[in-house]
Amino acid sequence: MSRRRKLLAVCAAIALFVLLAGFFGVGRWLVIEDPLEKAQSIVVLSGSLPVRAVEGAKLYRQGYAPEVWLTRGVEPAASMKAMSIPYVGEDFYNLRVLVHEGVPPEAIRVLSTPIVNTADEMNAIGAEIRPGNNLPVIIVTTKAHTRRVHTLWHKLAGTRGRAIVRGASRDSFDGAHWWRNSTDALDVVREVLGLLNAWAGLLLHPARAA
Repeated sequence: MSRRRKLLAVCAAIALFVLLAGFFGVGRWLVIEDPLEKAQSIVVLSGSLPVRAVEGAKLYRQGYAPEVWLTRGVEPAASMKAMSIPYVGEDFYNLRVLVHEGVPPEAIRVLSTPIVNTADEMNAIGAEIRPGNNLPVIIVTTKAHTRRVHTLWHKLAGTRGRAIVRGASRDSFDGAHWWRNSTDALDVVREVLGLLNAWAGLLLHPARAA
């Protein structure tokens, strides 16, 4: 084999190694959490009932913040209302989970701004931060979602205050073996695409209900 072919073979092997390392390591890379500290509020993001709310309640019971905020998703409530079908909204069920897990109702607040996606949630949370309050907010989500939340917070609301991003401890996402089941694989694909959109300046917008 010529020296050139040997060099090409080595380069191909290195490229293959990097691709495989990226493929198998992306699940672990998506999970990023900040150290916990006292905060002005714990925010439970919409989605993944009930694990996010359960985690928010746990942090409340541990005394990390005096109140828990919930975001209010537009869908599927808007579509159901158009069909004259009653739907109380995910925030209602998250509230019930929080109360079940020991959070008093008076310590729970549903943010008034309707949200469609994670970017909306970051803006809604940032708008609620009280001026002059140096305490952070603790944002609770699922594990694979943590890096995107981190990225969007710094992009959209980082100038308004600090956020501590935490993944729900009961979330079953396995970042080390994400390719072994369809749920984790779909989470990885969705989060990678979401991160690419965030890095590109949020060029893609969510579809709106008709």
